[in-house]
Amino acid sequence: MAPASYSRFLRFLQEDLAISKASISIALRHRENDPGPLPMILWQYGLVTLEQLDQIYDWLETA
Repeated sequence: MAPASYSRFLRFLQEDLAISKASISIALRHRENDPGPLPMILWQYGLVTLEQLDQIYDWLETA
């Protein structure tokens, strides 16, 4: 994902889904040790609901 797209993605998580910066930071730290897609890491650690996960993947498809 290009830096500009990544910034838009993070903004989407924070503004549209109301995911806190702290939750995103936790997921990013876990991602360093267990590489994988950020949306799945957010879900695996209980930081987003299944409904939010669907919204994230819908957003990624259209972005």
